[in-house]
Amino acid sequence: MKRRVHIFLFLMITFFSISQSSFASSSATGSANGIDKIENIEIGGIKQYISIKGDDSTKPILLFLHGGPGGSVIDQANSFTRELQKYFMVVQWDQRETSRTLRLNTSPVPVTLSVIQNDAHELIEYLLKQFDHKKLYLAGYSWGAMLGFHIADKYPELLYAYVAISPVVNQSESEKMTLSMLKQQAEENGNEIEKQELSCVKIPFENGRQLYYSRKWIFASDGRPVPNSDTADMVRYFERWSQTWLPVWNEALKEDCIKDIPAINCPVYFFVGRKDHQTHFAVTEKYYNSLTAAKKKLYWFEKSAHTIINSEPALLQDIIIKEILPETF
Repeated sequence: MKRRVHIFLFLMITFFSISQSSFASSSATGSANGIDKIENIEIGGIKQYISIKGDDSTKPILLFLHGGPGGSVIDQANSFTRELQKYFMVVQWDQRETSRTLRLNTSPVPVTLSVIQNDAHELIEYLLKQFDHKKLYLAGYSWGAMLGFHIADKYPELLYAYVAISPVVNQSESEKMTLSMLKQQAEENGNEIEKQELSCVKIPFENGRQLYYSRKWIFASDGRPVPNSDTADMVRYFERWSQTWLPVWNEALKEDCIKDIPAINCPVYFFVGRKDHQTHFAVTEKYYNSLTAAKKKLYWFEKSAHTIINSEPALLQDIIIKEILPETF
């Protein structure tokens, strides 16, 4: 695809991924007890794709819920889970209407937040039964973190711990705070194009173009501007994405974890980028401070904005292995 590198980099620092690589295949882990396999399993009435990797199949399960919605990370997962695979069986899942699951089949019902939450719960039950475990570890990134909060709220008995990475907790408040900040910066800088484009943005978003303008200027503010040559391709991508996912995303904007999930009866760990304005760090910190949990801790990732899994993967894995695992298993 023309200009694929620029587009890929931009999408990787938003919630979304356009990865279209070939169907994965199993490979040896180098361990007699290792596991490296893919499965197309029946979840929610359709076939859904999962990948399971670990150096030792007797280790606990760690299920990762990707962001987006619609943002598969299976092709990049080794970059932020390779060390974790020494201590866990790491499970990646392409949610319905996403990447490899979408290639298998389309969703026969409209995709909603509750539909994907039910899928996630069904997948957890499947994994626990398959490996004869009582509990597993759950990690959610961005949109996936919001799914994870609902799972932790409803089924804490199934989790050793929940790790929320760059989480969506009250996205309506987050989007409004960030939009206000961007508009103020545009005024101060006298950037007429930025002012004009941001004036089109409404919360909740009305179309993919509005979401694109929001994300475009977030990254320009962070010193990572979108190349002008990629603009047309990016607008088309967001408009296509919005056909499936914008209603779901705007449904998520109505969620407020502070109000809806004030307490969780399992250990909860927050991984937050100090410069994150997509899922605003201040909103996440507010929720962390208000949350009652069996155990909780917030870890700041000082070098990161939203994409901790890309910017500080070694630290992410180190905390899980050296601090969270010993405290909870």
